[in-house]
Amino acid sequence: MRLAALSERSGVSTATIKYYLREGLLAPGRRVSATTAEYDEEHLRRLRLVRALIQVGGIPVATAREVLAHVDDESLGRTMRIGAALWALPQGPEPDEEEPAVLTARREVDRLLEMLGWSAAREVGDLSPVHRSLVSAVSTLIRLGYPWDAELMAPYAELMHQAAVHDFDFMETYPSEAEKVETAVAAVVLVQPVLKAMHRLAQEEESARRYGLE
Repeated sequence: MRLAALSERSGVSTATIKYYLREGLLAPGRRVSATTAEYDEEHLRRLRLVRALIQVGGIPVATAREVLAHVDDESLGRTMRIGAALWALPQGPEPDEEEPAVLTARREVDRLLEMLGWSAAREVGDLSPVHRSLVSAVSTLIRLGYPWDAELMAPYAELMHQAAVHDFDFMETYPSEAEKVETAVAAVVLVQPVLKAMHRLAQEEESARRYGLE
């Protein structure tokens, strides 16, 4: 398809597509003349992911480029490929090692992973920016006086594991390796706002059931 058709099918303006091409977020099309290129379904699929990262996730272009580089890295196995792409996404704040609550939080997170049998997460530990973000978030709760320990976190973690199972079941319905990795990354950016909204909606529902609508 030509650029105009790619724009129409993707809902992305031609000017934005040209910008993504200049920034290396989208592979060049196949040249058919000095001024014309053709694009295919892979370009359309990649455009959806780029839009998810930048427009929905609010991710800077430079970060999106890094994420996509990991998505496209065929030298990595699937786990490493997905992991590298997810680690490149923006994370929460780093834990402040001078805070006494951080030591407690790190201990409770480690206990949580042991309780759940999440051996891979335990092995990677603090090397993971996601692990560090969790420690930071838990330390904030502890510092504010909330009794946030492994036992309290476990039910939430188990629910998140079920969400991850659904993510990967959906990912595996796609045929190519590139599509699988792209879908795993898109799920993080696109599904997390849905989970957040459903959590709040569930709280509203539970509040009404327990305490009435007045």
